[in-house]
Amino acid sequence: MRLWQRWRDYRRELLRDDLLAAFVVSVLLIPQSIAYAMLAGLPPQVGLYASLLPLLLYAALGSSAHLGVGPVAVLALMIAQTLGQAPAGVSPSEAALVLAAEVGLILALAAALRLDALAALLSVPVLHGFETGATLSIAASQLPVLLGSPAKGFELPALLQSAWRSDFAWHGLSALYGLVALALLLAARRWLKGLPGRLAPLVILLAAMALAHGADALSRGVPLVGQLPPLRLHFSLPRLDGALWIAMLPGALLVALVGYVSSLVVAESLGRRAGQRIDARRELRGLAGANFAAALSGGMPVAASFSRSVLMYDAGSRSRMTGVFIASVMGLAMLLLAEPLAQLPKAVLAATIIVAVLSGLKLSPYREAWRYAWPEAFLMLAVSALVLLWSVAAALGIGVLGSIALLLQRTARPHVALIGRVPGTEHYRNVDRHAVECLPGVLGLRIDESLLFTNARSLTEVVQSYLAQQSEPTGRVVLQMSPVNGIDFSGLEALRELHEALCRQGIRLDLSEVKGPVLDRLRRSGWQDWFVGQVFLSHHQGMLAGGAVGSPR
Repeated sequence: MRLWQRWRDYRRELLRDDLLAAFVVSVLLIPQSIAYAMLAGLPPQVGLYASLLPLLLYAALGSSAHLGVGPVAVLALMIAQTLGQAPAGVSPSEAALVLAAEVGLILALAAALRLDALAALLSVPVLHGFETGATLSIAASQLPVLLGSPAKGFELPALLQSAWRSDFAWHGLSALYGLVALALLLAARRWLKGLPGRLAPLVILLAAMALAHGADALSRGVPLVGQLPPLRLHFSLPRLDGALWIAMLPGALLVALVGYVSSLVVAESLGRRAGQRIDARRELRGLAGANFAAALSGGMPVAASFSRSVLMYDAGSRSRMTGVFIASVMGLAMLLLAEPLAQLPKAVLAATIIVAVLSGLKLSPYREAWRYAWPEAFLMLAVSALVLLWSVAAALGIGVLGSIALLLQRTARPHVALIGRVPGTEHYRNVDRHAVECLPGVLGLRIDESLLFTNARSLTEVVQSYLAQQSEPTGRVVLQMSPVNGIDFSGLEALRELHEALCRQGIRLDLSEVKGPVLDRLRRSGWQDWFVGQVFLSHHQGMLAGGAVGSPR
């Protein structure tokens, strides 16, 4: 009875919006599924299969009402490079199923071990640099297809070398199909808004298929998508070949990481717009289930598409049932449109890919990052260049290492501020930024970050540098600890070293405003055996423990 009531409530409040959103998104997903499968070097029907059952599994396990799961352009680039590592005698389709299964296993294991925080390995500069580089690389790889050239390649050196070997040959009629489609798609994106703009790509594809069929384009040398097999989902396990699974594993790790991080970013962004809470662990489970479904039903690795997710949100999607309806529409389309899709020129598909990926190209973050922190802007540029010139794996690996290096560089020396009292208050602020009063004989310092192995060893040096600047003898140092969220063992040893160094100088070390969890860990360590100072509830109490506020500064 309760289930029936929930269905009645859903039908009354959400069903119409979800159905409309599903139809609109399916219009975009049909050509994209075919295009991204071919971009990955797979048969076109693989992309369509990846747009059926994976959507159902995500709807059952995920948490976002607006995430458009399926084939994705950036992952297609990574998949293409990974499939090139498959052992001899293994078809791309077989390798893609193993890759999808491994991605599902990795995401499921990450969910079980609560490793959703690993998303932080890809910082915003690395993620944006990777996405920009992959976008440009995908667009460049489709230029030969657009022009009817035999050249191939994803990285610019390989693409240019292939074009050189083919004497930069191109096919005039194929180029005409592609360039006209490109111009029409750009015009539709620029001038048509709302539902007409969303339907324009499908109309252009249908017109291209009709024209190619009427003009007998195949006999004129125009490459076509070709006959698609009928809709026959065969449920079977991926090929159980140890060498194949080992060869796919490094690529699967990267695909899983990038797919999860990019999907989570999209889900959280749209969740904030809709006032919806996103569960990071459920997103891991949802994407794991979607990739398992792809591996068992003839698909390819899947993730969330930014363009389709935004389209789902704009079209009014209200629940995850939208994904169920999209899968239903896709299945119906495969039954009815298999023969017409065979007449689609590949150059028109290339135009669709180029317009789709370049629509998300943003260069403003490079300028903003350069103004805010030029090392991060340089890292962003480096990752983009590595994707274009070397490989996705190298770009991500160096990007993660670069992020870690920047983090270590920023945290290698703890920020410690000399603070004084704002006159007439009990508030203490940095003496370099405010007009404050300081007590003679008492040095008030604020530690502005946690004491960890990355920065702890320089604590004594920083405090001693402030002591050296004092014009009067100092009897006490009071450390305000309110910004300190944690102290690891290296930080504890650094605190002990500072305490002993000050004791040798006849100076007492006191602490103030230590957070409860931090103080609990200090007590468990037995620090009372060597710490002879006091811990004050407020910094003001600590400063006044030895006298009244005196000289202004």
